[in-house]
Amino acid sequence: MPVPILLVAGFLGAGKTTVVNHLLAHAEGRRIAAVVNDFGAINIDAELIAGSSDGVVSLSNGCICCTLEGDLIRTLATLLRRDPRPEFIVIETSGIADPSDIVRNLMDPVIWKEAPLETVLCVVDATQPPAALNDALLRSQLRAADVVALSKVDLADPGARAATREAIRAQRPAAVVVDADHGEVPAALLFPIDPDRMPEPRDVTPRRPAADRFETLSWTSDRRIVLPRLQQAIGRLAPKLARAKGLFETVEQPGRLTVFQLAGGRATLAAGGAPTPGVPRTRIVFIAEMGALSRAEIDAVMQGCVEAG
Repeated sequence: MPVPILLVAGFLGAGKTTVVNHLLAHAEGRRIAAVVNDFGAINIDAELIAGSSDGVVSLSNGCICCTLEGDLIRTLATLLRRDPRPEFIVIETSGIADPSDIVRNLMDPVIWKEAPLETVLCVVDATQPPAALNDALLRSQLRAADVVALSKVDLADPGARAATREAIRAQRPAAVVVDADHGEVPAALLFPIDPDRMPEPRDVTPRRPAADRFETLSWTSDRRIVLPRLQQAIGRLAPKLARAKGLFETVEQPGRLTVFQLAGGRATLAAGGAPTPGVPRTRIVFIAEMGALSRAEIDAVMQGCVEAG
């Protein structure tokens, strides 16, 4: 029996991983395989984890989660050979990915026969001004969508949220637009009601030459972070950042990692696990438009955040 695919797209920090987290934690008997870029961002309650091997985490509710490494087609083929076979596959794209490129890959006749693309879900940050939807990449993500999920609706002004809905409908009239409180999207919109029904293949636009728009700069240190200094540093860097995330041990809370996320101009800190021996105490990834940040600038700012050697 074919295994339907749900493709989850959306801009950096829109809330895609929150949606995938909710799907996995509320599978309701479905065997879901999630293919994600950032494996460490999947937040599954500890009691759900049944085991981990070969880059795949198995959950006690029958779901699995694996990282998207290398060729997507090869990853899907590996999942389809698993026993038991998943009933659904969820693919979370990178926040800087044009989903039309992935849709084009999924139209491969061999993959389509075994794992047809059922739904494309685009997650949009409801706190963004409607003008943000004019971004070329976000327009491409919206054009591919069957369902658009508005995230962070609890943080959005009602008037601005209504304006964003209208802007989405103007760009993608055929899409269903729903609020995704805490990542919850109605399963009936995402998964087929009749598992034996094959969806229609999709028309794909000709591939366009892609110019590199974003770059990723990583920064590591074996020293601990002084938290107030880091907060000041992120405040200086934030206007140039599209996204940032990392793990670090602080002087204020030794022996425990802190999880750092910056998305949509908002920074959050959460408790992490224990540091791993032999792994740098501080690991932060910065994503910015090409040329907006230099390695020298990040080094200069971040060096002032760590404890004295």
